[in-house]
Amino acid sequence: MLDTFFAIVHFLVHALEAIGIIVILGGFLHATWVYLAHVRQRTTHESYLDYRRRSVRGLILGLEFLVAADIIKTVAVDYTMESVMMLGLIILIRTLLVFALHLEIEGRFPWVMSDSDPEK
Repeated sequence: MLDTFFAIVHFLVHALEAIGIIVILGGFLHATWVYLAHVRQRTTHESYLDYRRRSVRGLILGLEFLVAADIIKTVAVDYTMESVMMLGLIILIRTLLVFALHLEIEGRFPWVMSDSDPEK
């Protein structure tokens, strides 16, 4: 019974990791496709900024799946102090990375509302 549980958890972890990788690659492919389709309709700088925004969004979403896989693996399979500390480090790095990426693509801190936010 326990072997079946671990087999299911391992499958789910691998599935989430695969989905994360696919989302990241798909985000970059989609951003590249849109960039190439519209590069002549906008200035180079506008096209570059749009490409960067689109690709970073895919990267951030893919990282969410990868972190979810790490959390499940740590909690359900490999629950040691070393794995928990490694998970904490991964989450810290991911949080700082997403914070920096958000600041770069939006030009503002995540908690600062922009003029175009509908929630104002």
